[in-house]
Amino acid sequence: MLREFETKKEKIFLIRNLIEVRIPKRFYEKLASKYSKEYIISFAEPKKVLHSVTKRELVFITKESGIPLLGHAAFGLIDRGTNLIQVRPITGCNLNCIFCSVDEGRKSKTRVTDYIVDPDYLVEELKKVVEFKGKGVEVHIDGQGEPTLYPYMEMLLDKISKIKEVEVVSMQTNGVLLNEKKIEMLENYATRINLSLSTLNEKKAEILHDAKYPLKKVLENAKMIAESKMDLLIAPVWVVGYNDDEIKKLIEFALEIGAGKKYPPLGIQKYIPYKTGRKLKKVMTFREFYKRLEELEKEYGVKLILKPEDFGMEKRDRIPSPIKRGERFKAKIVANGRMRGERLCIVKNRVVTVLTNKKVGDYVKFEIVRTHDGIFLGKEI
Repeated sequence: MLREFETKKEKIFLIRNLIEVRIPKRFYEKLASKYSKEYIISFAEPKKVLHSVTKRELVFITKESGIPLLGHAAFGLIDRGTNLIQVRPITGCNLNCIFCSVDEGRKSKTRVTDYIVDPDYLVEELKKVVEFKGKGVEVHIDGQGEPTLYPYMEMLLDKISKIKEVEVVSMQTNGVLLNEKKIEMLENYATRINLSLSTLNEKKAEILHDAKYPLKKVLENAKMIAESKMDLLIAPVWVVGYNDDEIKKLIEFALEIGAGKKYPPLGIQKYIPYKTGRKLKKVMTFREFYKRLEELEKEYGVKLILKPEDFGMEKRDRIPSPIKRGERFKAKIVANGRMRGERLCIVKNRVVTVLTNKKVGDYVKFEIVRTHDGIFLGKEI
């Protein structure tokens, strides 16, 4: 568990597995007898802690930090007005997919800050949202990156499993970091795994993910998930000019290994060039995309054009928003934002991304320009 301890002269951060810091030997020896050796310890003057994969600044979101878990797209909780709650415990990715909608990975040109959320804090706030939603909630663990990078996943899942209103636990993953042991752990808690798999060709995989890609391992992981108590949904991204001839092969693979015991076996997505994502020249229109899916449905006798109802999703009241578009506030900057020129502020128990170049600790005046899905954006005035 991530915790913070305060002393009169120094702040001590105890974090496991995910950071890179240099610790003076005399300080380490002083604290080693008091704290478990499995922790990496950093203290004294404030230091920039780095994400071990992306090498970006890593911000720790704890209850003590005062940073709310509602209001941001990259971390915390997202309520889009259904019985499905997105849980985002960490950012950062071990791949550099050329179709990434949020420009993630080591080669990102736009992301400058990563976040990790304390599991106790995450579950404490999740309980409040779930109680508001009522019975039959699906908790979907995803993120702007790869969720299996989260070092406290088993602890998080165990705590989520004890929330009585939660009926389904699902997770999105690229599958690269999974293995037999981790899949067995997930099987104890998860209902469904959505596996991002866009090709069965090793060379194409390395092009699509712009990284060394252990295709054989991912395929073995897919088979293990399909054979487990969990459901498996294969979720390819159809990228025109790159994997057009792989879609049929992926359908055949999903059906062959027994994906989709309860839910649909595939969730084929269309590449979309988002404003802050990676751009490719060729883009398929939605009309063409759905036409091709219809043809494939007929050919393979499997449902490919999916609706929320296929996953038991239904509309539910949203958590009331205390912030309205057009409102103006003055608040202290508490952390750096996800991208350059962004900072985080706290308003009415919500985190707000503010477009400003002021520094952490400064106060900034801003106007709310976006409130969609409870994700808030402010612009300095």
